[in-house]
Amino acid sequence: MDKENYFKGLYRSELEHDSCGVGFVAGIRGEKSSDIIGKGLEVLERMQHRGAEGADNKTGDGSGIMIQMPHAFFKEVIQGLPEQGNYAAGMVFFPEETSVSELCASEMESIVEEEGLSVLGWRDVPVDNSDIGDIARRSEPVIRQIFIINKGFDEPAFERKLYIIRKIIESRIRLLGISNSENFHIPSFSSRTIVYKGMLTPPQVRKFYPDLSHRMMKSAIALVHSRFSTNTFPSWNLAQPFRYLAFYWVNNTI
Repeated sequence: MDKENYFKGLYRSELEHDSCGVGFVAGIRGEKSSDIIGKGLEVLERMQHRGAEGADNKTGDGSGIMIQMPHAFFKEVIQGLPEQGNYAAGMVFFPEETSVSELCASEMESIVEEEGLSVLGWRDVPVDNSDIGDIARRSEPVIRQIFIINKGFDEPAFERKLYIIRKIIESRIRLLGISNSENFHIPSFSSRTIVYKGMLTPPQVRKFYPDLSHRMMKSAIALVHSRFSTNTFPSWNLAQPFRYLAFYWVNNTI
């Protein structure tokens, strides 16, 4: 083998295809800051070429960011919030119909209570959809956050309980037989992390979720993803697939 082909190795440029982009930013001292989130969003925005777009050139295949629980931010916007570790926050996508979303929310509260925890309340997540594509806007969900109070579980047990509750909720909602139940989705449900995602292009995430630019929104990690679908059509729930596996890796890395 000649020297040129020897150093080329197994790589073949003609076999390269577009695919999803993933990025990770972390403060090595574990100190939370808004700068980490900002840099994470910058990484995401620089991966625009790694994500697909719809025919309108404004609807993304999906993008999102996972950060640590922004306790200082939630403490400012949620009354009666306990100390970090004593509550969890769930990001929830609801179908647009008010009656359906209210039914789903009521079912969620019932299941949380059945499993021995309690619901502190809900928060409507502010969004700015002025720049997203028409295709994404037509299927845009109602986005809310649920806050759940811990009842004496240690952190690992609390996370296990939250996982079980989420799986029960997803199963029970499917069995309700409601219209557009496929539009119900729980991007994250944890006491440690939270996910902001959507059927968005990478540059749209920052503007769509004003929370991410709030001065009190802080994290020591930012895990971002830009989706390039190869075998499914884009949807709000398929964006940013990180929920547990990547979350486990992140929390055991720093």
